[in-house]
This record gives sequence, C-alpha cells and structure tokens, in this order.
Amino acid sequence: MSVTREIQQAVIESLEKLYGQTFTEKDFQINQTKPEFEGDYTVVLFALVKSLRKAPDALGKELGEYLNSNYNQLFSAYNIIKGFLNLTIADSYWLSVLDKWHNDTSYGKQEMKNKKVMVEYSSPNTNKPLHLGHLRNNFLGWSIAEIMKANGYDVIKSCIVNDRGIHICKSMIAWEKFANGATPQSTHTKGDHFVGDYYVKFNDEYKKQMQELIAKDMSKEEAEKEAPIMKETQEMLVKWEQGDEKVMNLWRTMNSWVYEGFDETYKNIGSDFDKTYYESNTYLLGKETVQEGLQKNVFFKKDDGSVWIDLTNDGLDQKLVQRKDGTSVYITQDIGLAMQKYDQYKIDQSIYVVGDEQNYHFKVLKLICQKLGMPYADNIFHLSYGMVELPTGKMKSREGTVVDADDLVEEMITIAGNHTKELGKVKDFTEEELKDLYETIGLGALKYFLLRVDPKKKMIFNPEESIDFHGHTGPFIQYTHARIKSILRKEQPKDKGNISNSLLPLEKELLITLEQYPQVIEAAGTEMDPSVIANYAYQLAKTFNSFYTEHSIMNAESAEKKELRLLIAQMTANVIASAFGLLGIKVPERM
Repeated sequence: MSVTREIQQAVIESLEKLYGQTFTEKDFQINQTKPEFEGDYTVVLFALVKSLRKAPDALGKELGEYLNSNYNQLFSAYNIIKGFLNLTIADSYWLSVLDKWHNDTSYGKQEMKNKKVMVEYSSPNTNKPLHLGHLRNNFLGWSIAEIMKANGYDVIKSCIVNDRGIHICKSMIAWEKFANGATPQSTHTKGDHFVGDYYVKFNDEYKKQMQELIAKDMSKEEAEKEAPIMKETQEMLVKWEQGDEKVMNLWRTMNSWVYEGFDETYKNIGSDFDKTYYESNTYLLGKETVQEGLQKNVFFKKDDGSVWIDLTNDGLDQKLVQRKDGTSVYITQDIGLAMQKYDQYKIDQSIYVVGDEQNYHFKVLKLICQKLGMPYADNIFHLSYGMVELPTGKMKSREGTVVDADDLVEEMITIAGNHTKELGKVKDFTEEELKDLYETIGLGALKYFLLRVDPKKKMIFNPEESIDFHGHTGPFIQYTHARIKSILRKEQPKDKGNISNSLLPLEKELLITLEQYPQVIEAAGTEMDPSVIANYAYQLAKTFNSFYTEHSIMNAESAEKKELRLLIAQMTANVIASAFGLLGIKVPERM
C-alpha cells in the first residue's frame, strides 16, 4: 500500500473517531508538501471546515495531535499553516520501503487482473519505409503495451498493415514503367526503401504529366484526373480487386520486399507484435455487420442504395458505411476488424495508437460499435498523438522529404559515438562493446526524446538536442544508471547489514521519490501516457545526482551510513532500469 493511501486511511479513521461522522477520501486532499514548508505530505482541510464547524487551524491541531499520538509508526511530526496540515513521515517508514524493495525487480508492478487488452500500433503502408512519424507511433504503442502489462493486464500487441489500395498501386505502376526489372537485390537496396523510391517516382511523373496537360489549357482539376499515369493506376486497382493474376503476382512480390525491410527496422528499434492483420484480408469485413445494423435500425439506406448512420444527435454528422455499389469504406473495415479482434481474443479493451488527424474517425467508430451493442465498445480508446516535425518543418512522403526511420536511427548512433568519444571515458572498451554502447545510447536518446512529451502534443525533433549527456535526455538518465553500477561493482550492499536508522534530507528525498514508483506506473496506465514514466525517471536521476554530489557513498561518515546509501543506490538503479524497460530503452552497465 502506498504512503498516500496509508495517510488517507489514517486521516479517515482519525476524523471518524474524533467527530463521530463517516468520511471518505473525497472529503479532503492529500498533496506532497511544498519544498518551502516543513513536512512530507499535506492534508488540505478546507472542505471539512463547513461540515465540522471548526476553524481550519483548530481542526488541523486536533487532527495532527491525534495522528501523531495514534499513528506514530507512520508520523513523526506535524505543523499547521493556514488550514494546511503538514505531516512528517517517520524515517522508519521510508527505511521499511527500502528494506522490502531495494533489490526486487518486480517493484511497482501489479498482480494480474484477468483482463485482456489489445494495443494496435505502427499501421505502416507497403508503399514506403517507416519514417520519423512511425517511430513515435511504434515507441508509444510498444511502451503503452508494456505499461499495461505492468498494471496487471494480459496484453496483445497488434498491427494492421495497409497493403492495398490506390497508394500501393502507385508504387507498382512506377516500378513497371521505370525499374527495367530492377530488384532490391540487384540494386543492393533495402526492400522498403526500394519500393518507396518508386512511390516518389510516381509522384514526380504525375506532376510532370499534369503540368503538360495544364500547359494545353486543361484545368488543374481535370489534369489530376486525366493524367495517363493516374488512369493506369486506377485501372490497376480495379484489376487487383478482380484478382488479375499478373497484378496480384507483382503486388505479392513488391510487398514481400517491403516486409523484409520492415522486419529489419522493427528488429533494430525493438518493436514487435503478437498479431498482424492485413488490410487485403480485412477490407471486406464489416459488410455483414452493416446488414445486421440495418435490421436493428442503427443504419439507414438512402434512395441510391448507400448505407449511412445518423450521428447528429451525438454532435457529429451522417456517416457513410457502405457505398451504393455495395463496396465497403474504411470505417466498415474497422467495424468488422473490431468484431474479429473480440471474437479471436475476447478482449476487454482495445487501444488504437493513431495520429490526431484521425480523431473524428475513431469517435465515429466507437459510437457505431456502441450502437451495435458490441461487447467492449465502451472500452475502445483512441490514443491520439500529435505529429512529429523537424526544425525545418513538416515531412511529405510523396515528395521524398520524410526522414526515414533507418537513416535517423543510424544518425543517432553516429552522434552517440561522437559525443561518447569526446568524453573520453571508453578507452578500455572493445570494438563490440563500443558498438553496443553507441546503439544503446543513440536509440535510447531517440526513444526518450519522443516519449518524454505528452502524446497529445505536437513536437519538434532535434537529434543533437536529444543526445545531450547533461540535459533532460535519455543519455543523462542512462549515465546515472551506469554511474550507480560503477559504485556497486566496488561494493555490494549486505541485505541484512546494520544501516543508519536516521535519514538526511537528500537521503529521504530519494526514498520518497522511489516510494512513488508504483503510483507512477499506475498513473501512466490510467492516463495512457508514457511521458509520466519518462519524466519520473528524469526526476529520480536528478535527485540521485544531487544526493551523490552532497554525500559520499564509499567514504560515508560511518559503516551504517555506507550500508544505507549502498541500498538506496541499488534500489535507484533498479527503478531506473525498470522505468526505462517500460519505455523500451536499455540501460548500460558502463558508459
């Protein structure tokens, strides 16, 4: 049980004994005491003043006296400032936390809840490689899955691959026109990059043909439709939907090139999935559900035969769910896939990690699933995140101005190597150890920078800034972990050794921060926000560095203090490693 929960219970029991009324934790607030005041946690009394007909200071004095006398294993002192009851937690409490958890790597993780959650993320298109935006998506999705596991959920990581449609045919047409039979193998190009190059070539040719038509006095709108390469692409899509053998063979071949490339990228960035769905298998799903919805009057049919849902009473508008020719639209596929996910896994919650440009789509999906009475519809959650931009502005795939994930990861590893060499502390590392270290630092910097920001916010990514060893960065926290490990290599704590039973302010501050870790994991899961974990890890590393600057561990003033600080250092290293593990970031033993 957390210290805040113990304080809540003690306050409720004390109020009931003192005043003969029933109370709950909603009747008062508990906050950490502000640094300028004495105490650790503060009970805010103002909500109780009216019902108890007591002046805030008088109420605080009576409650403080009672708590101090009857819960002296938890509290050692109190003071009152203008209606705020500041409580000092006994050192023995913090030492009991240290004794119990200092070397338990399961610390902070909850027992299994017997509930299943599916987290869907990545959602790549097979006409281009993964880029910077995909990295934020993958890191968010993977991290949320791990945070939900830590909160006791049975988690299935899933991915829907967008492997069909007009955008896929654009790369295919361009390859037919310009490749002269080239392959990733013949050009020594990674498969997803190879296919992505033809997507850019399509766009270049399309713009050229449009300009030629506009020069012949055709309007821009007409030129967009009449450009020969676009017409050929649309014809190819029709052939694909008809199952034309030649088109299908090319589609399978080019997709296989892309999948090989994706697999390599996913391995490099540490992203994985338990289940992969393919749009080519799911795009017809949902048509049966549409018919069921018509029978239930959830949907209605217009005169032209198209099927719609009216969401005007929900503050939205009318939404098409099936075209007049009977073909499905994107939302139809998502309804069907939502049903399939439930049928396969009996999930209790479905989390979709998708950019904020799809906010409307997922509002509609959730509403439709609710109106259809789907079992977990209320627990559909869209983890909406802001786009990532570069200092130079937005990226565009079709114009080839995106930052490829592979190139960025390689650049981050190079920057990590350069910064590490400048510090000059790795002269005794082997080449293999250096390679592993640079990858750990570079990828850690990238992941931390993308995860430390609230997912809802847009962000600008700056590679150099992300890898600073002294700022609010992954490498700073990794360095703190390595620093502690260096101390512990010299001497390990003795589990049952004699330790000091009194705490100096910075020792106590560290233990207070460490005690909060389980609540941080819980909050990150409730809020679906890995930045809660990232920012906690930074505060913990900062607090440890302040402590270590002030207090020697190996040359402590007594053997008892040395043992205490070794245990604190050990627990700090374990919590940093655990927190970074939830973000998908490795922590080095040496740096």
